[in-house]
Amino acid sequence: MSSSDFKLSASLEEHEDDVRGVEFPHPKLVVSVSRDATVREWKLLEPEPPRYDCSITSHGSSFVNAVAFCPPIKGYPDGLIISGGKDTIIEVREPGREPDQDAEALLRGHAHNVCALDVSQDGTYVVSGSWDSSARVWRVGKWECDAVLEGHQGSVWAVLAYDKDTIITGCADQIIRIYTSTGKFLHTIKGSTDVVRALCRVSPKHPSEADFASAGNDGVIRLWRLNGKQVGELHGHESFIYSLTSLPTGELVSSGEDRTVRIWSNNECVQTITHPAISVWGVAACSENGDIVSGASDKKVRVFSRVKARQAAPDVIQAFEDSVKGSSIPKQQVGDVQKDKLAGPEFLQQKSGTKEGQVIMIKEDDGSVGAYQWSQGNQSWMSVGTVVDAVGSSGKKTDYFGKDYDYVFDVDIEDGKPPLKLPYNLSQNPYEAATKFIQDNELPMTYLDQVANFITSNTQGATLGQSSQAPAGSDPYGTESRYRPGESTSNTPTSSLPTSRPKVLPQTSYLSIKTANLRTIRKKIEELNEQLTNEGYRDAVLNNSQLAALEAMIKPLEQSLAGTLSGDTSLQSGVDLVMQMVATWPAGQQLPALDLLRLLTAATAAATAYRSSEGGTLIDVLEGSKVFEDPDRPNNIMLAVRAFSNLFETSEGRTLAEESFDKIHTLVKSSANNSNRNLTIAVTTLYVNYAVLYTSSAYSSEQRSMDRGLTLVDDLSSIIRSTVDSEAVYRGLVAAGTLLGVGEELQMAAKEIYDLEGALKKAEQAVKEPRIKGVVGEIRGLLKGSE
Repeated sequence: MSSSDFKLSASLEEHEDDVRGVEFPHPKLVVSVSRDATVREWKLLEPEPPRYDCSITSHGSSFVNAVAFCPPIKGYPDGLIISGGKDTIIEVREPGREPDQDAEALLRGHAHNVCALDVSQDGTYVVSGSWDSSARVWRVGKWECDAVLEGHQGSVWAVLAYDKDTIITGCADQIIRIYTSTGKFLHTIKGSTDVVRALCRVSPKHPSEADFASAGNDGVIRLWRLNGKQVGELHGHESFIYSLTSLPTGELVSSGEDRTVRIWSNNECVQTITHPAISVWGVAACSENGDIVSGASDKKVRVFSRVKARQAAPDVIQAFEDSVKGSSIPKQQVGDVQKDKLAGPEFLQQKSGTKEGQVIMIKEDDGSVGAYQWSQGNQSWMSVGTVVDAVGSSGKKTDYFGKDYDYVFDVDIEDGKPPLKLPYNLSQNPYEAATKFIQDNELPMTYLDQVANFITSNTQGATLGQSSQAPAGSDPYGTESRYRPGESTSNTPTSSLPTSRPKVLPQTSYLSIKTANLRTIRKKIEELNEQLTNEGYRDAVLNNSQLAALEAMIKPLEQSLAGTLSGDTSLQSGVDLVMQMVATWPAGQQLPALDLLRLLTAATAAATAYRSSEGGTLIDVLEGSKVFEDPDRPNNIMLAVRAFSNLFETSEGRTLAEESFDKIHTLVKSSANNSNRNLTIAVTTLYVNYAVLYTSSAYSSEQRSMDRGLTLVDDLSSIIRSTVDSEAVYRGLVAAGTLLGVGEELQMAAKEIYDLEGALKKAEQAVKEPRIKGVVGEIRGLLKGSE
């Protein structure tokens, strides 16, 4: 490895899922976004050796896929962090703000996943790209959509705010488009042979005199002038390229599905940094010092530097290189490997590579197949992993509606009609994929097992990252599902299924949200406890024995949530401790305690049995804590509502929720139409659970079920009318439709008093999704049946 090569500076490990995007605004700050639904800031604490502190600046309920940083401008001296993802909302936040503090802006307009973001260099506008086949321009400070860039025939995977007047987009339809920043279409650039996924500005120092670069699924980096003339091609990547950036030196940096970050000088790859991951989703460069940062599918953010003083300690660098050597490479990623024709280890000493990053397969002495990569700077072959038979992710993919899948099956529904497409990733649970396929195509839910078994049999049971069972605490409506590109297959097995519309109503199972990183929550509580100590909150501070009790609770709580622990005395102590924090900690520090509370209500009946010194239940404590009286902290309210929802996981909890209906409803109702989507989803989830309870055999014949059902339908009609978030609308519809099963009196009131039909029309107009159409049709059928 030459002295000018990048070496590991720091490995940042806090994310719980793939790191999808990174930004490096200045030497003291890295920003990352992940499928774990968080946006994180990494602040440099010590430069030599580098040490960073992690804080969560935003925590949503679904994948965050894109991030951009607005440079400091008037009114925002620290700049702005801009992020977007699966929930379609673009969030704008000032660095350093807590997750429970309001965002600077929430930009709404896209109808599908936001997958690309960029900010103009002068900080005047933001441009976004989405799976909805559009790009949008947003003026900084005004926070309104200034223009919609139309004409794309697929997902807009890449956007580039080239200068104050010019925007460039890259699309799944293989075309690059040039627009003015006011939205006027100028011209197209054709020449890419596959989906365009990445764009970056090219430095004037680059010898090609290119204006910008593009890359994508064909693994080629192309250099372009703005007039559409191609002035260069860079070859070296062996699979999809996901990200591009430019260094202050004029060099280019790329990352992709072949596990690498590559450095390009002139037209040659001068360094290849292999990661112990399947995908390196994002790469960014610091314009001030030339360091780079990557985000990968192994959940890690990594910083690399050419400057020795900013590089990690030798043992840390060696551990990173060892992790690369020890990583497993799916056979599908390297193509057909014929062991009997491979050279042995002696080849590594006898032959040199022909170019930087060249990969060869070697038959090791123990019979395994090792992958080796040529380092031009070091003039040697470096081990980058062992090839294994297990199917994981591959460079050969199938693009379906702008997304990448391991398999896209043809499913014959009826003779003479074209087959339906069933996309599937090995990282998915077959039952989740089957459920979505059935709902999207309005097929009968009775075929769920048949479709899931078809998927399993035709993928030979291969899985990646999860078992065939849904994880404990997963959300049946799929907001916690995981997506990652993988290998396609040349075979397209076919299955035949008859067609009819699936039934969603009535909902019969309770919903809960139980996933969490308990270690992170505990760490945050300890930090806040120290902060309270310094601020003089003596009555609220936890002592050492209480902190030890908190630590002792973590493992049994994890086991209980996973269903592997029936009871533990430490959970009882934990409930008392958490209730103390909820009751005594200031509102600004309550968030992690409320997060623990919503987990405890799902995990143990001890939460339901809790009584304060005055005899109050956890509901009384939440009321007394004023959580619901602080609309400026919607995340606190959201977690409190989730705690109510999770009560339905235990029979004791359901009893408490039913007995306390009036109090819970009074607390929650004022939050039902809040603009915070996560809070609205939490409220509609709670209402779904009450709907399931009051239509169950134990309660359906009681008058109070009718009375409370009327109250809930009144709220739900208002929620459905006022919200545009698809998940909140869907859950609201499911709750309302299920409650219609209480009886004819409620059905008549829903029609004649609460105008549920008007709410249904609003839902159809606001959300154009098959599942919305399906459940609206079912509700109309129930209303018609009462006439």
